[in-house]
Amino acid sequence: MADTPASTSGDFPPFRQRHLISIADLKQHEIIDLLDRAERMVPVSRQERKSLPTLSGKTQINLFFEPSTRTQSSFEIAGKRLGALVVNMSVKTSSVSKGETLVDTAATLNAMRPDVLVVRHGAAGAVELLSQKVGCS
Repeated sequence: MADTPASTSGDFPPFRQRHLISIADLKQHEIIDLLDRAERMVPVSRQERKSLPTLSGKTQINLFFEPSTRTQSSFEIAGKRLGALVVNMSVKTSSVSKGETLVDTAATLNAMRPDVLVVRHGAAGAVELLSQKVGCS
């Protein structure tokens, strides 16, 4: 008998933050809420069918300017388990490696109209800049 998918969307109020740039931006109750949501996802990883329709029809772009196999893989798996179409953009083979600015990258990403953007960047303020220039969460 196949496992039935766990419910994660109806049990929690919507997350109020449009962008999650730093945990320092969150109040204690928001951190607890995020941890509770994460805990609710644990059974999904143990099911035969490991996906939910939460982000069905949404596009998630993972953009990592610093190498991190575990972190990128974690976000890719999380997006897919929530039903998103996940695109991992390689900075090494992108126009960034040819000197494209972060603002140019933001304009290119914005033209793609992603719904979710996951960014790892080492420069202070880079993620905030992208959050202002790209019209997604």
